[in-house]
Amino acid sequence: MAGGEGTRLRPLTSNQPKPMIHLANRPMMEHIVQLLQRHGFEDIVVTVAFMANNIRSYFGDGSEFGVRMVYATEETPLGTAGSVRNAMDELDERFLVISGDVLTDIDLSRIVAFHEEKGSLATIGLTAVENPLEFGIVITNEDGTIERFLEKPGWGQVFSDTVNNGIFVLEPEIFEYIPAGRPVDFSSEVFPKLLEDQKPLYGFTCEGYWEDVGTLAAYVSAHKDILDERVAVDVPGFRLDGGIWLGEGAEIDPGARVEGPAVIGDHSRVEAGARLGAYSVLGNNVMVQSEAQLDRTVVHDGAYIGQGVRLLGTVVGRNSDLRAGARTDDGVVLGDESFIGAGAHIGPNVKVYPFKTVEAGAVVNQSLVWESKGSRTLFGKDGVSGLANVDITPELATRVAMAYATTLKKGSTVTTSRDSSRSARMLKRSIMAGLNAGGINVDDLEVAPVPVTRFQVRSQRAQGGITIRLVEGDAQSVVIRFFDDLGTDISEATARKIERTFYREDFRRVFPGDIGDIGYPPRAVEYYTQSIVDAIDTQMIRGAAFKVVIDYAYGTSSFVMPNVLSKLGADVLAVNPYASTPGALAFQMGAHAANVANLVRSSGAHLGAVIDPDGEHVRFIDDEAHVLTDTEALLAFVHLIGETTPPGGRIAVPVAAPSQVATVAESFGLEVLWTKLSTPALMQSALSDDIVMAASLDGGFILPRYLPAFDATAAFATMLELLARTGTRLSKLVSELPRTHVVHETVSTPSEHKGTIMRSLVESADGELQLIDGVKMLYDDGWVLVLPDPEDPVSHVWAEAPSDTDARRRAQGVVGRIRRMVK
Repeated sequence: MAGGEGTRLRPLTSNQPKPMIHLANRPMMEHIVQLLQRHGFEDIVVTVAFMANNIRSYFGDGSEFGVRMVYATEETPLGTAGSVRNAMDELDERFLVISGDVLTDIDLSRIVAFHEEKGSLATIGLTAVENPLEFGIVITNEDGTIERFLEKPGWGQVFSDTVNNGIFVLEPEIFEYIPAGRPVDFSSEVFPKLLEDQKPLYGFTCEGYWEDVGTLAAYVSAHKDILDERVAVDVPGFRLDGGIWLGEGAEIDPGARVEGPAVIGDHSRVEAGARLGAYSVLGNNVMVQSEAQLDRTVVHDGAYIGQGVRLLGTVVGRNSDLRAGARTDDGVVLGDESFIGAGAHIGPNVKVYPFKTVEAGAVVNQSLVWESKGSRTLFGKDGVSGLANVDITPELATRVAMAYATTLKKGSTVTTSRDSSRSARMLKRSIMAGLNAGGINVDDLEVAPVPVTRFQVRSQRAQGGITIRLVEGDAQSVVIRFFDDLGTDISEATARKIERTFYREDFRRVFPGDIGDIGYPPRAVEYYTQSIVDAIDTQMIRGAAFKVVIDYAYGTSSFVMPNVLSKLGADVLAVNPYASTPGALAFQMGAHAANVANLVRSSGAHLGAVIDPDGEHVRFIDDEAHVLTDTEALLAFVHLIGETTPPGGRIAVPVAAPSQVATVAESFGLEVLWTKLSTPALMQSALSDDIVMAASLDGGFILPRYLPAFDATAAFATMLELLARTGTRLSKLVSELPRTHVVHETVSTPSEHKGTIMRSLVESADGELQLIDGVKMLYDDGWVLVLPDPEDPVSHVWAEAPSDTDARRRAQGVVGRIRRMVK
């Protein structure tokens, strides 16, 4: 009997039938099939109704389980007896009825032998339970004959604790008592009629374990009973000392702690510092990151448990994603594919239904029912990002690529590249397949820096570009970045267009003759290198005889930079001059810059630099081994460009840049264009003819004469040219730069409050406002900028003032106002 919905087990049964819920990493019904097979039952008829295909596709014809299985489908509810009658064509001899959604090890052979011995027409399996109120009580005589039935009695009617456990042995003549064409129940109609007609009807009190698993509490309790070996079922995996079952391919770091009894499923991984408390069960392909702690928790297949997550008495659905520091209390149940943001807290007994998102830092004390991931968008600030092979799977990458392909004309060309990581390699192959399926040709650069990819798009007149890279500072995550036909990041409008196509799944699938091709452009790096050399005064740089230290940070710029520097005549000390995924994963800009500073000091170099692994951002070190802050580097560039550029040009910087940028620029007759903080907005501004430079606040420099996008190689070559042209030492220039006093704070802001806060700030402002990006309040001696984060439930607050102390006081004043609004 496998037609039940299991409504009391929701959200676990919201998108799967109750018999398919896993108990100790096997569906409940599989445990029943194994029990039947052990007792010699070889022919099984399965009555199915709710989500029947889930059961059919898993069990098939039963041959994999050593039995023959056929299925009888209920189109409308027929009751327990009616569903059996629906399968009567297969039931022409004595047969046993058993629920497919209970946990039991009852000796089925004994109940069949009792039935034969008594010559019974129907024998009902009975089990003694502590609380019989939820079941039908059966009262028997000493010889086993049934005296009376009590369906779900009150305590005043509880004359016995033996209940109907849903196991029946029946003769085919039973069908004479089951009318066709309407719902019929055994307990309330068929068995009482047999009793009334004085037919041989017996009850057999079964020994052994039996649990209905009808509630979420019973589901958790059933796992405890399995691990305590109170019920004889087959737990997959190799049993170790201490009651720990270890699945095939499972990995437990020696620094992890596992307290038995516990089950760790196939190919699951537990990292160093994690702790699995007693009665924890991990399904297959589960990842448990460092410092996570699980107690009495059941985690279903494919879930990701982030760093420092705390789970107590929790059930985690399939493919759920719990980010760093998330916490759940006793009784929490998370449906399939739930997303729990970093630092979120789920209170006791809360149910989170499938596909629901809980934002980072949220506190949830009431159940969240059906809702899509509406609060999460496909695109973040840099592209489509997430955990590799968890959020960003090959399947998702293919669908994203098909959505992008659908927005382009059939026959267009897209340039692709990646970093040296295996994650990026895997996902790029999926992306290329998706593009080809949509009729898009691919020019694949294989492993290449981001600027080379952008240059290839522009120079070869491709219609777009995609690169896949690891996320800086997060070895587990990747980002898929999209470029337009100019090599700049796609606009927000284009991203929304791709997103709509993705969610609608309205993909263009071309005929076989129109499937896209794959090409491998020759000499792409050489052409890129030559474009930089052609744009700068190499003779002047050669004449300066620079001595430089460059750290390539194990990135792909090591393919490009040596070719450029060889043409500039510089004496180069190269650090980490090769691409290495482990090295790039461990990259920390501060540590690398400190190392380069030491080398600059000891070698007497004129300039040092650290180029990030993607080749877009650079950190400069001057000739006195001082590591420039990103703000100092920005001001130095503005000063040098102003000194060597005719008046009238413009410099583009984000609206959160210090006002000293404008002071320096205007002193040389240059104008500042304030832009949004987003990278696409900054790159879009760089397309204007009068923009001589654009820069971000984190070491990204755009020199439009090369490329309207971040390019660390071009920035370094330009710095050498500017220093040679002005004859200035960088240390002297930095010492003369104006001091800046800008602080940055964040404040927790739930998404539903962001609009209200922005409106309130605008309405209450008593001075001049700038509304370029967020709300910027201008003062005589500085400013405050408030900008809600586009992804996370926080708002950013920047403040500038005559001193760091004043700036922090100004920022914290606004932070306090926002906190009061949220309350």
